[in-house]
Amino acid sequence: MPQIHLLSPRLANQIAAGEVVERPANIVKELVENALDAGANRIDIDAEQGGVKLLRVRDNGCGISKDDLPLALSRHATSKIITLDDLEAVVTMGFRGEALASISSVSRLTLTSRAEDADLAWQVEAEGRDMTTNVTPAAHPTGTTLEVRDLFFNTPARRKFLRTEKTEFNHLEEHLKKLALSRYDVAFSLRHNGKVIHQLRAAERGIEKERRVAALLSPQFIDNAVHIDTEVTGLTLKGWVALPTYSRSQADMQYFFVNGRAVRDKLVVHAIKQAYRDVLYHGRQPAFVLYLELDPKLVDVNVHPTKHEVRFRDGRLVHDFLFRTLHRVLGDVRPQDQLPPTQGSDLNAGVVVESGQAGTGQGVGSGTDSGFGLNQNNAPASGQAAGEFAGQERLPWQAAPAGGTAVPSEGGAGNWASGGFGQRPQGSQVADQMAAYRSMSEPLPVNNDLPVSGMPQSLPEQTDDVPPLGFAIAQLHGIYILSQNKVGLVLVDMHAAHERITYERLKVAVDQQTVASQPLLVPETLAVSEREADAAEQFADDFKVLGVELARSGPESILIRQIPVLLQAAPVQQLITDMLGDLMEHGTSDRIQAHRNEILSTMACHGSVRANRKLTIPEMNGLLRDMEATERSGQCNHGRPTWTQLSMAELDKLFLRGR
Repeated sequence: MPQIHLLSPRLANQIAAGEVVERPANIVKELVENALDAGANRIDIDAEQGGVKLLRVRDNGCGISKDDLPLALSRHATSKIITLDDLEAVVTMGFRGEALASISSVSRLTLTSRAEDADLAWQVEAEGRDMTTNVTPAAHPTGTTLEVRDLFFNTPARRKFLRTEKTEFNHLEEHLKKLALSRYDVAFSLRHNGKVIHQLRAAERGIEKERRVAALLSPQFIDNAVHIDTEVTGLTLKGWVALPTYSRSQADMQYFFVNGRAVRDKLVVHAIKQAYRDVLYHGRQPAFVLYLELDPKLVDVNVHPTKHEVRFRDGRLVHDFLFRTLHRVLGDVRPQDQLPPTQGSDLNAGVVVESGQAGTGQGVGSGTDSGFGLNQNNAPASGQAAGEFAGQERLPWQAAPAGGTAVPSEGGAGNWASGGFGQRPQGSQVADQMAAYRSMSEPLPVNNDLPVSGMPQSLPEQTDDVPPLGFAIAQLHGIYILSQNKVGLVLVDMHAAHERITYERLKVAVDQQTVASQPLLVPETLAVSEREADAAEQFADDFKVLGVELARSGPESILIRQIPVLLQAAPVQQLITDMLGDLMEHGTSDRIQAHRNEILSTMACHGSVRANRKLTIPEMNGLLRDMEATERSGQCNHGRPTWTQLSMAELDKLFLRGR
């Protein structure tokens, strides 16, 4: 048997470099994090050939003293961790003390630094091998500069795995984006092959932070984003989430930070996807920049070599907080929150959610009304209820008070939903429900006493009684509603809009009652692993709340005794297995609710007005008012947009007016 021996320091460093240094981007991450920990408020990065030939990171932090310079290049040498308590409550970005040693083992590294109280700067060099470092005097202002040249020059096997210069630089720039988004108080600059790529000033005010986000992501992201600032039970969530209509084909605009550290955590991703699931078109990805802050003792940042993943002490609490906050914020968005300003403004987009309160429909930093006759509670300024604008009637899809969820009106679609989910539908009860359900597609009553237009004889253009989606003026090909508001022209997909309104009402009607369940005549036996059977016992109460009753029948089997009425036709065994997997991994599952919503979505789709259905002007206006009061009315049940706005400037551009 071969004799056991210690690895040489050089080989140990090069093995460690495999965890820390995969490409130039990883070096930028480590060096900039060290600069941030040193208190720098300005960091300059220079790169050549994607960072392979040269990486230079300069900061104006506290610097490193002459005596500490040689030690800085040693393995597991750090000034940030002394005791185990420090590790459990770590608040610094870098703390392992292995980055510089790993980088120096696979490159030619030069470290120049001047401490705050020093009269002279000092320099130390290392060239990919274990050697006694020589400290020499140098000229340098207070702070530190690290030069990394010829990456992997002594490990050609590693170098051949690097990609093209453009690809490597793209990875490097992506890491800088994360770091710049995590510290708005620090100025950053990035140059590649002598060309300035980013020049970011320090940002203190909200508008300055939005400008940085717009510069790093895109102005369109901020224009279509909802601002969040909420705190509950020691958890704080801030940042921006994009509206569902601004989705991406890939997850390239997803930035999540835990106590200032960029992470990619499965629990976080699951919670955010769950919040978007009801409004996002299939295959699309949400966009967000979010910051979660909590007690450092409640999160472990040392579970992954590159610190990209974290472990929460109470993962279920964090998951529920993220899901409920985002679900509420997205549901509170109304058409008035998505309209462009009638006059120019500096990135004044999105709605603010502060101190755990729902969005008020105001722009970022705005303390005034929205300009559409709505006060801060989204109620019409004139005291009129939603749906009671001049010359308008309330229709079977009766609007709820502005700012709330639409509720079923008498004789409308809601009666079907509210009539049969408290108990198992049987016999004539099912027939009655289906008859009420089919009535949703019948012609809608019209008040013949209204003016022919169904709206004021002259549209008020400069007054405050024009609702956000305006007043209907026509119907196009039996599919689209054309409406005029203060901004310009609104186009509405009437089927998609009515589908969302009906869907939300069905959900409200079901949620207002307990989940109707039905015992199975013959309980179904489900073969599971012992761990899944243990989870079934552990989460038995959670299943009962959802209308499912499980009983353990053996070490690796459970009995399904009761299921919700709505899921009689669903693949129950697969559903239970998936729920157990969710509960074991995330501590929560909403699969039953998801299946229920799929059924309600199908019902709403079939119960909504169809194409080529001729609507009167009052009917169109009634639909517009309900859209303004209904949650998530900007998307249909399948995630497609329900309306779009063309401003007067866009219309003028089409016809070359003003040129």
